[in-house]
Amino acid sequence: MIAALLAAALQPQDIVVTGSALPDAPGDAAYASVDIGRERLTGAASNRLEDILRDVPGLQLFRRSDSRSANPTSQGVTLRALGGNASSRALLTLDGVPQSDPFGGWVNWPAYRPERLGGVRVTRGGGSGADGPGAIAGTIALRSAIPSDLDGLSAGAAYGSRDSIDAFAAYGGAVGEGFASFGASYATGDGFIPVVAEDRGPADRAARYDQASLAARGVAPIGGATELQASALLFRDARDRGLDFTNSRTKGADASLRLVGSGDLPWSALAYVQTRDYYNSFASTTPGRTAATQVSEQYTVPSTGIGARGEIRPRIGAVELRIGGDARRTTGETRERYNFQNGSATRLREAGGATTTIGAFAEATIETDAWTLTGGARIDRWRISDGRLEERPVAGGAAFTDTDFVDRSGWEPTARAGAVFHAAPSVDLRAAAYLGWRLPTLNELYRPFRVGPDAVAANDALAPERLRGIEAGAEWRPAEGACVGVTLFANRLDNAIANVTLGTGPGTFPGVGFVAAGGTYSQRRNLDAIVSRGIEADAGIRRGDWSLTAGYAFADAEVRADAPAAALDGLRPAQTPRHSVSATIGWTRDRAAASLTTRYTAAQFEDDLNRQRISSALTFDAAAAVPLTGGLALEARAENIGDRRVVAGIAGDGTVERATPRTLWIGFKWRG
Repeated sequence: MIAALLAAALQPQDIVVTGSALPDAPGDAAYASVDIGRERLTGAASNRLEDILRDVPGLQLFRRSDSRSANPTSQGVTLRALGGNASSRALLTLDGVPQSDPFGGWVNWPAYRPERLGGVRVTRGGGSGADGPGAIAGTIALRSAIPSDLDGLSAGAAYGSRDSIDAFAAYGGAVGEGFASFGASYATGDGFIPVVAEDRGPADRAARYDQASLAARGVAPIGGATELQASALLFRDARDRGLDFTNSRTKGADASLRLVGSGDLPWSALAYVQTRDYYNSFASTTPGRTAATQVSEQYTVPSTGIGARGEIRPRIGAVELRIGGDARRTTGETRERYNFQNGSATRLREAGGATTTIGAFAEATIETDAWTLTGGARIDRWRISDGRLEERPVAGGAAFTDTDFVDRSGWEPTARAGAVFHAAPSVDLRAAAYLGWRLPTLNELYRPFRVGPDAVAANDALAPERLRGIEAGAEWRPAEGACVGVTLFANRLDNAIANVTLGTGPGTFPGVGFVAAGGTYSQRRNLDAIVSRGIEADAGIRRGDWSLTAGYAFADAEVRADAPAAALDGLRPAQTPRHSVSATIGWTRDRAAASLTTRYTAAQFEDDLNRQRISSALTFDAAAAVPLTGGLALEARAENIGDRRVVAGIAGDGTVERATPRTLWIGFKWRG
């Protein structure tokens, strides 16, 4: 079957489908957004999507380290300093399918090879509109490459610092009146030692990584103006944290079907399924970091996400409507060995449950010569169910804990509205107000975890987060190919979920067990609120072969809290810089290309009590491609050219961990 498809694909044929979603709704112009094109996606120094997204100031992962060295659970994504832990506050989608981990809300970044994407749109703010719950800080919409992006065979391989390999291959071509695409990627390396030199001990070593993914997509017309889009993704991700007993492994599989009708009544229908299995081991170190001792092992964390979404866009006179609904259900549990003594676990823990959301939305947009006005509302029904916690001895016998948590449910109404005033042919003024919400993840509700000597307990009683936001902005296009945009915003995240420090080791604490001296004990708690106000500015210009993009974000975020988190009141949320800057200058001619990127991140705090200050970071990256012959090109890339120390974290005992040091790459790319 596959051979027949490939043979058919090699025959020259006309492609009559696009593989795209419905066009952007005109009302989307009322909300602040930034687009990242395919040229940038395929020409960055790291070849990693999470690094490319840092081109958007104000967008951040919980840690500064990327998916080669960070623990996967620390890689949630947010904007505007909205967040108190590593769960995503921005909704990441691929062709309309939510991509956050069904159990944990973090993002498995190695699954998304930039070469397989056609573009990215980052919308800051905007609330829970048609995109669904979870989009409280914004939306990151990934779009798969279309036929014009993947025409024929392309491949690349590069060798880098610390015995690293980065390789990919992709094929796209016509199949009948439709098209099919296939892609594979592989990345591996010995890695660097995460702990900085002055804090290392004999137990510290390099953090190796090994990651791979396979993707397939097919699009076919099925009558009239309707096309069927089918996608599948497999990935695996193995990482080490630079100590014995600190490895993690993730396996995942996704599949989706989408119908898109582009006739007189545009419509779309989507269904998807996601499966994940996660393994993570944790360790503590002896004084002087002379040896590592295993403290817990989450030997399997299986989870599943299933969902569907439908939308129609009727037009009544000058008014375009968006009417639809969506549903998502996640199930998962953590199975853990803990309370290690003499190298062996003495206790077992199983905890998990399910969450369900079902929502409906309606939006209306009207356009005139001078105005674009949009407004809408949605209503969501949520349910947290089947929650349980069981703790028992490994040797057998009665359980220490056997608890079935009470099922909970509720309604969440939200709304948003915006306006764009076309003040002049080159000037647009806009304003928006919105509400949003996010349901706690199964990870936050049920899974404890450790980072070095520090331990964080789960909390089955967490309430949903709720956002209120307003913003105003302007966009000026002074010349063809040039644009400058500015946005002022004020957001308030009520019931913000954060890791709240409640004690210090040595001692035994509920939900996590023993915490050694120098470690901290925290629990996930709902704060009263996180309030964030700030400004975002973006600019871009293209002149001939040259382009320049730049951006700046300022977010003045502050915690509002009372007992038992009163000590946090007035402090800054953990891991949120006040300032961030990014700029890239690029040059392209035919198939030759070069770029230089600089990024600055201001100082931030490691902990909720603002006691451990992480210094600012300024880095430079560069990439170049030189055509050789035919479709072959030589590429060279450099990450963190100046080898600047980028602090990624500080443990409770003061041990400092760094992000990626200078990394050099040399390789080839081929396009048939």
